Order: sequence, then C-alpha cells, then structure tokens
Amino acid sequence: MQAQDRNESHREKIKELKTAFFTQELNLDKKKAQQFWPIYNDYESSLHDLRKREHRDLPNLECISEEDAKDMLEEYVAIEKQDYLLKQKLFDDLKEIMTAQEIIKLHKLEDEFHKKLIKEYRARKNQ
Repeated sequence: MQAQDRNESHREKIKELKTAFFTQELNLDKKKAQQFWPIYNDYESSLHDLRKREHRDLPNLECISEEDAKDMLEEYVAIEKQDYLLKQKLFDDLKEIMTAQEIIKLHKLEDEFHKKLIKEYRARKNQ
C-alpha cells in the first residue's frame, strides 16, 4: 500500500513538473492554458490506458501456442493503431487553439521532458 502511495505521489510530482515545463516553454497564457490542459490531459489519460494494455505481463514465450502468439501480434498492431489515432486526435483538437508550429514544438517538448526525466533518474540512481 505504501509503495502504491509513493508511486501515485511520484506520478503527481512528474505531472506538476511537466505542467510547469510545458506552460513555460509554450508560453501558455491563462486563457490558452485553460483550453490546452483539458485536451492534453484527456490525451495523456487515454495514452496511459493504452500503455497499460501494451505492457501487461507476458507469459513465458516458450510456452505459448502459435495461435496465442498471433493473437498477441494482432493486439500489438491494434495498440499501435490506437496510439496513432490518439496522436491524430490530439493534433486535430489542438489545431483549434494553437498554430501548427506550436503543436510541433509541443511534440518536441514531450521528447525533451522524457529525456530530462531519464537523465535525472539515472543521476539519482548513481548517487
């Protein structure tokens, strides 16, 4: 139970850092932020659900049948399609409130934020 609470607290901290980082780097004023964050949070929630499907526990691969392996491949393709559709919906929704250049910048910032998190994680792990 404590580990679950720590994970939830950790996720919230990351979300706060991401919110501050994106708000600053995208120069979101109050009005645009009120429009942006519900769209982005909905996307992130859907993406999180998709990732849970993708990262479910895999059985011992030597013990699964060919039919089960084919089913797993179909599930992976379905997940990739859904990932594409989620990103497409995000971009379409954001076009209502942002320029294409700002959306491209957001896409770049997502990568930068992820790299920054990994770098900080590794630095803490090495201490």
